[in-house]
Amino acid sequence: MKPDIRWQALLALAGLALVLMLLSYQVQSAALCSVTVPATGGTFVEGIVGHPSSLNPLLSDPYPVDRELTNLIFDGLVSYDETGQVIPALAENWSVSEDGLTITFELREGLKWHDGQPVSAEDVAFTYGLIQNEDYPGPVALKEFWQSVVIDVQDERTIKFTLPQPYSPFFEAVTRGILPSHKLEGVDVAELATNSFNQLPVGTGPFVVQPGQDWQTTGRLRLTPNPSYWRGGTQIADLEFRFFATDDDLLAAFLRGEIQAINQISPNEFLEIAAEPSARVFTSASPRYSSLFFNLGEAGHIALKSKEVRQAIAYGIDRESLINKVLSGQGIVFEGPYLPNTWPSRPDLLTQYSYQPETSAALLDSAGWVGGDTRSREGQPLTLRLVALDNSEQAAVANEIIEQLAGLGIDVQLTQISDPVILHQTLSEQNFDIALVEVAAPDDPDLYDFWSQEAMISGQNFSRWNNRRASEALEAGRQVFSQGERATYYESFQRQFDADLPAFSLYQHVSIYVLSDNVNQAEIGRVWQPRDRYNTLPNWYLNFRDVTVNCQMGAADLE
Repeated sequence: MKPDIRWQALLALAGLALVLMLLSYQVQSAALCSVTVPATGGTFVEGIVGHPSSLNPLLSDPYPVDRELTNLIFDGLVSYDETGQVIPALAENWSVSEDGLTITFELREGLKWHDGQPVSAEDVAFTYGLIQNEDYPGPVALKEFWQSVVIDVQDERTIKFTLPQPYSPFFEAVTRGILPSHKLEGVDVAELATNSFNQLPVGTGPFVVQPGQDWQTTGRLRLTPNPSYWRGGTQIADLEFRFFATDDDLLAAFLRGEIQAINQISPNEFLEIAAEPSARVFTSASPRYSSLFFNLGEAGHIALKSKEVRQAIAYGIDRESLINKVLSGQGIVFEGPYLPNTWPSRPDLLTQYSYQPETSAALLDSAGWVGGDTRSREGQPLTLRLVALDNSEQAAVANEIIEQLAGLGIDVQLTQISDPVILHQTLSEQNFDIALVEVAAPDDPDLYDFWSQEAMISGQNFSRWNNRRASEALEAGRQVFSQGERATYYESFQRQFDADLPAFSLYQHVSIYVLSDNVNQAEIGRVWQPRDRYNTLPNWYLNFRDVTVNCQMGAADLE
């Protein structure tokens, strides 16, 4: 029997096809790769020391944590950048009348509250009208200021404010967050502080308070990125704030992996956290500074009436050493009453007080304060009363100053005060010779309430610096709106400040923000207001997913 050649050929072709199929499958498989790419979702957890009282920008002034959170939830009409320039927020345009008495703001079109309701000029008038009310439970000075302002709604997007006299710092007054009238209309202003709105508010800012939570009980506040603000979306679904009693508790929670960020760790713990492999540390110049105020009034030590003695103290303090030794390097030395890089700052006009102990000793000698371990003049010892807040940073700075001045023969006796309100009272009553004061720099460069003659009585001129020319320059600077005109007056003020040295700036504070390394693609730049630390939030992600792609593609091609 002859073999069937046709059948054998058919079997051979089928076998060849099977081999080719197998080879093709292997080639295709070899061309596929598995890559890990970002995935949406997850909750970013941040810790902060302290517990908020309420989430209401009309009540937040005395409470740092409240101010921190309301900045994330609410917007004012305008804001300020780190140089002191006014920038848009809810308002996109504004104008000042020729006589400087009327300021008109135009709101951005299409603004929405977090609940979807439209924002109007009526909301702005409603908010500042609450402050004008006699029963407003906030600061009396704030109420009195707004009671002098006439508020006039022009149309849905336009509002006009009429002032009793030109006042350029008015722009800082309208940085305060705006409240929704449809949520608070008819509220008893006297009971505003206890209104339920303060627990689950509705704002216009970059983050929305999630409903149905009891953060006062749980110690956790959950926020959601506002899609109207983050129009491109974010990878992270939620932010959760957890509140801690102490820095130690906060740090321990981070090291246990319970939180992914630390908001404002103290310089004392900077080195410890910087050495942690899982931590990324970001630092930024802060709008706060610490300064020594000299008591030039009747109750102050007679030695401080002499500029030579005040200069001797300035030259006798090694600020760089203080910052490195006490603050782990987290501070910035500067001169004068204005923070560096702000538009009115003129460091070229100011004496540079580098550490010069020989100059310091010579100045004390020339002022008649001579002697051994403690200098004296005509039998009176050079013993100064220093007051400072009783917290870890201020106590460490105060004790370092005491040690440095002791080397010059100046005896310094420290009184630590635990309550900021009592410290303010102590300064007002002049129960000090030198005060270590932490200053939250105002957004506007107007320092009338700090250094004018009137501020000796009704403001914060705790030094009792009585300089008519400086006071007149500050008065004139707040009555004009042109930055060029204001700069001229503030130049004159700084010359007088340098000539008299009523206070000595120690250092600008540095904010320290810590992220866990499992927060990916996060970068933190300049943080001038709390929301700034989230400027790159759309790039951040916590979760991953694996996908199969052509090996010639990368993860970047999938994003």
